[in-house]
Amino acid sequence: MTLDEIREQVALAARTLARHGLVTAFGHVSARVGDLVVITPPIAPGNVTADALVTLDAAAGELPAGTAPETWAHLAIYRARPDVGAVARAQPESAFAASAIATELVPLHGHASWLGRRIPVHGSARLLRDRERAEAAADTLADEDAVLLRGNGALTVGADPGAAVARMWLLEAACRVHLTTVGHGPRALTVDEIDAWRAAAPPLMERLWRHLAGLP
Repeated sequence: MTLDEIREQVALAARTLARHGLVTAFGHVSARVGDLVVITPPIAPGNVTADALVTLDAAAGELPAGTAPETWAHLAIYRARPDVGAVARAQPESAFAASAIATELVPLHGHASWLGRRIPVHGSARLLRDRERAEAAADTLADEDAVLLRGNGALTVGADPGAAVARMWLLEAACRVHLTTVGHGPRALTVDEIDAWRAAAPPLMERLWRHLAGLP
């Protein structure tokens, strides 16, 4: 896939976050292309176009002008996770609520398994605007596919921008399910059930992304 094609995917992913109410004026999407990262600028994601994206080196020691300060979070994840090709950052209201009462979430339904075997909660509510805080959040994410940021929204990852955005939509749903079942002794999925759902994920995640983006 060419750099131009990736840029179009990132822009569509950002607008899709806005379309489903997962972001307002804040939030961003990025993708890794070789040694480069393309990321949305600090504008409302619903207004992002491909030609507005910022391109920087994945190993950058400083952020170029016009880059959102929380780009550090994206870079930290790419440096820690060679398997990750895209990152989404959003602020679903249910994520604020769930991260205020939990230290981690476990999958309660099959689709939640596509977020990881657990969903960790990063304990600091500080903005990820420097390398140290961003690396701490990446450490909390570890090898999962989503992390809740206490008081600060969430980060999700994927092989491509569509997968990262689909997981943000799934994370919002998983948080709502968690909030609905708190205090009722919910039955978490077993390890075998989680593994079976994760094995089935790739084509189903692609179908979900196309639905969310309004693609045929």
